[in-house]
Amino acid sequence: MIRQFRTAVLGIFAACLLCASQTALAQTTVPAWQQAAGGAMSFDVASVRPDDGPFRTPSFALSADEWFIDPAGRFHADFSVRAYITFAYKIWLTPEEEKTLIETLPDWVKSQRFAIDATAPPHTTKDQYRLMMQSLLADRFGLKLHFEGKDKPVLAMVLIKPGQPGPRLIPHSQGQPCDAKPAPETFPLQCYSNAARPYKDGLWISGSRATTMDLIGNFISSVAGTADEISRRVIDQTGLTGLWDFTLLAAQPGLPPDQQPPNAPTALQAVQDQLGIRLKSTRATVSLPVIDHIERPSEN
Repeated sequence: MIRQFRTAVLGIFAACLLCASQTALAQTTVPAWQQAAGGAMSFDVASVRPDDGPFRTPSFALSADEWFIDPAGRFHADFSVRAYITFAYKIWLTPEEEKTLIETLPDWVKSQRFAIDATAPPHTTKDQYRLMMQSLLADRFGLKLHFEGKDKPVLAMVLIKPGQPGPRLIPHSQGQPCDAKPAPETFPLQCYSNAARPYKDGLWISGSRATTMDLIGNFISSVAGTADEISRRVIDQTGLTGLWDFTLLAAQPGLPPDQQPPNAPTALQAVQDQLGIRLKSTRATVSLPVIDHIERPSEN
């Protein structure tokens, strides 16, 4: 009896150790993009100072997509800390998720702009700049951050006709190559970015070239969220892989209905009719950042 009890206890203890080790592994898993970029990196030289003056355009867009203009090692940006955090960790949060991230933090985190000027080796990639920003946030702002998986309601993108995207969603291999001179009708002109601008007849055109379905989900969440059509994160369950080109013609996000052109489709109507995608309610485990510590930096 005692031997059986001891064996059972040891079995439970071993199972707990295995479970704990698997949990620790899940919490410390390095994202694939970060592994490909080369691991921990730092700027050669960097200065950080509060900036209450006129906004200065950054060296390149601190966005979650892949669009990038090489600044030849000269980095400048002029944003709040929350913008630097989402750039550094390559995350795209819904307004609700961003509110949860910063609602308990000091007001300066949300409103104070910080000018960062730094140097990096030539030909540094966008993802490598992200890693350098991670190091800077830890060194100058004392940032401590971890990710937690949370089960929450989401909207899943699924194809209305299985295996058949809509007319304005095509494989990138069938579109214009990124290294070719853009044709007059090409939109957007650059690959890897999300872009939007006014179009004819009062409509708004938005889209991207050489993008992933995950980023299209983030884009739909942002556009439809701005128009107050949805408030949840959008995830991909289309089954489509690889890179894609898409354009969307819809009502201008955020413009009151009485100022929209007649019969202008909403963002979600355009997604269904033009991309062949509908959104279905479901639940999913989403990896979300949690800030454990942050402090105001001293000027240097």
